Amino acid sequence: MSPTIGLPPPDPESCLVQSRVSRFKGGTLIDEDIQDLEAHERRLCDPDGYRPGRCPRCGHGVLHVHCYPERHPRGELGMPAVVRIIQYVCAAAECGATWRILPTFLARHLWRVWKTVERVVMPAGMPGSAVATPIPARTEQRWRARFATSARILVVLLAASGGVALEALASGIALDASRAELTAAHADVTRTAPAARLAALAELVHRLERGLRLM
Repeated sequence: MSPTIGLPPPDPESCLVQSRVSRFKGGTLIDEDIQDLEAHERRLCDPDGYRPGRCPRCGHGVLHVHCYPERHPRGELGMPAVVRIIQYVCAAAECGATWRILPTFLARHLWRVWKTVERVVMPAGMPGSAVATPIPARTEQRWRARFATSARILVVLLAASGGVALEALASGIALDASRAELTAAHADVTRTAPAARLAALAELVHRLERGLRLM
């Protein structure tokens, strides 16, 4: 019998629970409407496609295209080796914050798309494997370990969100639930389909408290 049975999930790594809202000028925004590569490429063709209406930092109404950074997702068939994203800069001289815009399917801080990660940590209901290359064993272990850690700070965040549905979700699971349990509960409540479960919750967490990470 495992000595961890009946014990609360371990605490997550500090990188998963540190907010960046007050420490950085600018940052990453996630567009929850863009869930696949085709839609992303269409949006990217238009300089205004991802442009925020106002700077999230100062509220200024003009942002200019700053550059097109590259992301290099690995291991998923149909996903190119390089995916361009767009970065805007606030036109207010006293601000100058820069904002990278990510489509929902790209995992922030991971060298994979969310679908690849989900196939490893939540295989139930996922479509047949489409990974182009095997996932290294140490990477799988790291993902599984993170997914098994405590979701306490995320549960509290949802409970304090001011949204009735999210408050109900938070009250329906234990405060010491793991990230895996929270993701499954969120998918059940929102009826999110397999292959989009991690992406949906990660985007929600980032929207509520920019910088917090699901994985």
